[in-house]
This record gives sequence, structure tokens and C-alpha cells, in this order.
Amino acid sequence: MKISAPQLIHDAQAQLGEGPVWDAARNCLWWVDILTGRLHRYLPETGQDNFIELGQPLGCAAACRSGKFILGMKNGLAILRQAPDDALGLDTVQLDWVAQPELHLPENRFNDGKCGPDGRFLAGTMDMKEKDPSGALYSVSPDGSLKTLKTGVRISNGLTWSADYKTFYYIDTPTREIVAYDYDLTCGEIANPRVAVRIPDGLGWPDGMTSDLEGRLWVAMWGGAAITVWDAAKGELLEKINFPAKNITSCAFGGSQQDTLYVTSARIGLDAADLAAFPASGGLFRVQTAVQGQPTFVFQD
Repeated sequence: MKISAPQLIHDAQAQLGEGPVWDAARNCLWWVDILTGRLHRYLPETGQDNFIELGQPLGCAAACRSGKFILGMKNGLAILRQAPDDALGLDTVQLDWVAQPELHLPENRFNDGKCGPDGRFLAGTMDMKEKDPSGALYSVSPDGSLKTLKTGVRISNGLTWSADYKTFYYIDTPTREIVAYDYDLTCGEIANPRVAVRIPDGLGWPDGMTSDLEGRLWVAMWGGAAITVWDAAKGELLEKINFPAKNITSCAFGGSQQDTLYVTSARIGLDAADLAAFPASGGLFRVQTAVQGQPTFVFQD
């Protein structure tokens, strides 16, 4: 497979960079720095990156049909009242809460999330101490109704769909597994879980994930300094792309041809030796591929 070497496009030094989302309508990339509560916008044409501060941990974000954004935050799921372009540079932003299912769990927060091909927003939670299986995976419908898809989760992470949208793939990081589910586009239910990929110990921990239109899963490896590419049908490792950042957190396809892979990373927990060995940790990267990634879906509000 033809894949370029990773290019550091923004030395953000993010504490916990995550959640890249390509925005075809605005021709830009959105991504988050979870612990600082920042929603970043990166403009590929100029290399400019700026951000909105939301005042609490921000796990994930996705564009809405209306031009607004839906957010997975410390205190729940919310709609950013302004269009994110308009909110850039503001000292305060206004949120409309959609659901706050875990206010009774003060040690939990939302982590990874993504819009599906059916216009729903799926997002999961985790124990911030990464010990208790108190997390869950939720689905929000365009009418604002909330559904719990899965409970007993430790670190809810990567999620993506197959090219025909009939299969949903999901990662609970400590399991080292990518689990496939049947996905019902009509009601948004998941069923029939089975292990699609088992990640060997030496590769790191599976984090964020995306997919391409030929059935491959592209998985960020926390602690593994790499993106791994898997045959979803066979569970086989096809490629390993090495990065100058130890904790690779997530990835998303974007660009005019949907063939550019944008990759986030983190600096949190790294000591001086780690940072010397992986100086670009916390940076935003770009990898040029010869495959077409799955499009980014929007929340149908």
C-alpha cells in the first residue's frame, strides 16, 4: 500500500490531542485537546490553527447539518449554540445540553465519539482514573433522544463503520480488541458482537480508529508510536506507520479526495526521556495515502 511518511503539520504540544474530524463544507480539520477543553480548527491551505476554550474537558466533537457542533464533554452531550467559526476567539461560549446521563458519576467524562451514516451521534464515556468499568456507549438521535448501546466499559474509544454501513466497529481500549457489531441504520441498535481484531501486546493500546472504503481499519496505537492498518474481515495486520510521537490517539481521513489521513497525538504522562525520543508528541500529523477513507458524517439536527 502506498503511504507517505508522516508529516508534522502543527507542533501543538497538546496534552491529549484527540478526535480529528474533517469538515468538507468548511475545508478544514477540527480536533480536540481533551484536558484543556479546547476545540481546534486547522486550515490546511494556510497551516493556521486556532481554538475555542469550552471550560471543561472535551472528548469529542462533530459537525451538525445546521452548521453548529455537537460535543461530548465532561458533563454530558451539548450543542455549541454558535457555529464554531463564529465562536473562535470568544471568551465565553453558550451550550445547549442535549443529555447528561452520568452526572451521578463525577469521575466519568465523555471520550471518543463520531456521527454515523444514519445521522446519529455515538459517543462513549470512561472513568477518568481508567480503573472502573463505569463507562458506557450512547447514541443520540437527531430528535435528541438518548439510547444506551453498551455498559461496563472502561475506556470507550475508537468507533467506525464498514463501507456498506452494516457493521459497526468499537474499541474498549483495555480489552485490546476491536469488536464488530451488526448495525441497524433504521433504529441505531447494535447486535451480534464478535471480535474482529485482537491487538498483540507489543503494538501498544488501540485508541481512536477510522476505516477506508476497501474494508481496512486504521487504528491509532497509544504507547505504540504508530498507526496500524488491519484487514477487518481476516483480523490481519497489513501495515504499521511509525510516528515521532509515542502516544498516537486518533485518525481521520480528509482532503478533497478523502485520501489524506490526519493524526492526533498526546504528551500527557511522558517523561523527559520519552520526550527526547519522541519530540513531536502532542503534534498534529498528516499522511498521504492512495486509498479513499470513509466520509465524515454529520449530525442531522
